[in-house]
Amino acid sequence: MDWNKTKTIFIVVFSILNLFLYSLYVNRHTEAQNVQVAGKTSVEDLMKQENITYNLPQIVKHNFPYISANMKTFTKEELETLEGQSILIIDNTRVEAKMDTPVSIQNTKGDLHFTDFLAKYVWSGSEYELWEVDEGAQKAIFFQKVDGEPIFYSPNATLTVYWDEDYEVTRYEQRMLEEFTSENLKKELLTQDEAVWSLATRSYLKQDSKVLKVTPGYSTLVQLTGKQVFAATWNIRVELNEGTIESHFINAIDGKVIDFLLDRVEEEELDEAEDEKE
Repeated sequence: MDWNKTKTIFIVVFSILNLFLYSLYVNRHTEAQNVQVAGKTSVEDLMKQENITYNLPQIVKHNFPYISANMKTFTKEELETLEGQSILIIDNTRVEAKMDTPVSIQNTKGDLHFTDFLAKYVWSGSEYELWEVDEGAQKAIFFQKVDGEPIFYSPNATLTVYWDEDYEVTRYEQRMLEEFTSENLKKELLTQDEAVWSLATRSYLKQDSKVLKVTPGYSTLVQLTGKQVFAATWNIRVELNEGTIESHFINAIDGKVIDFLLDRVEEEELDEAEDEKE
């Protein structure tokens, strides 16, 4: 037996084993350090590191229940009380109205002002809240409110107003919910701060951004034929470094981040598939 050769083989094997054990030690030591750092580093510190500005006052919601509602059925008789327009009711649930004479929505300062128009020309117009103005498309989108809070992006609780180049309303489309009932929750909901922190830890809040506004509302949880259930939802509006505004939504019950754009695309694809079947 060649002892020198055998000794060399053992030395090589043990050297490789030592290197493996050392690398394993280093990796585990590094992981342990990372866990310790992560445990010490609060979400606030993380946001400071990313230069994310958030210093808004806390909105406390003591009563933020599940909400259920039915689609409103419009009748010709009730809508006849609205003046200055021709109204078409589609499937008993959608109103398409055309103004007999365009109605101005500009105030004396030249700003858009919808309050008077909604009060005079739209059925229960005061129950809607302005969400978005699209100057390019010459339209404004309103969400129906329940208990003072908006129902985000429900097609069955939305009012869309259209105007011409003179900022005079020419037509509008309306859908509405009614017969609201609520069921109080026994479990704790995400607070405003927790909703913002959840977005930050999941990298939804980009570096050098600023949280402009956090508002409570509702989003669709379950949609059944004629009846829908809505869950408590937080809307977080954020201004990016270049000035772009992003709007994030997070379910206050299960913490799920909601992508309304994705939901609308899926709904359109489903509608197209159903049309093809027909």
